[in-house]
Amino acid sequence: MKSSEMTIGELAGRFGLPTHVLRHWESVGLLAPARQDSGHRRYGQAELRRVAMIHMGKEAGLGLRALRRLLSTDDPMDHADLLRGHVAELERRISQAQAAKDLIEHALACPLPFDECPHAREQIDARIPS
Repeated sequence: MKSSEMTIGELAGRFGLPTHVLRHWESVGLLAPARQDSGHRRYGQAELRRVAMIHMGKEAGLGLRALRRLLSTDDPMDHADLLRGHVAELERRISQAQAAKDLIEHALACPLPFDECPHAREQIDARIPS
């Protein structure tokens, strides 16, 4: 084993991951480590960077299927449609989170019980199907 190569345990440890996560990522096509004659996986700098990119993608809310598509090419802009769709989904979720935050902040500031507060009632009534 080259000094720059890592075992699955060493790579997983660098990122605080259980080894089964790396095996799963391999099974879905996100990682393709080199193998020794004995069959043991060996990870180098390319896989180290790849795991960091997978982490970044997951933190951005991308699923493994989307990440596999994005990482299947050297240029993520080959999948600009996927990225644009994800931005739209993030904007929708941000809007929902902001509306929830505004409602909770108003509930904290309103001296009335929640279901008696005019602002809350307006929000409640808007949720009732016609």
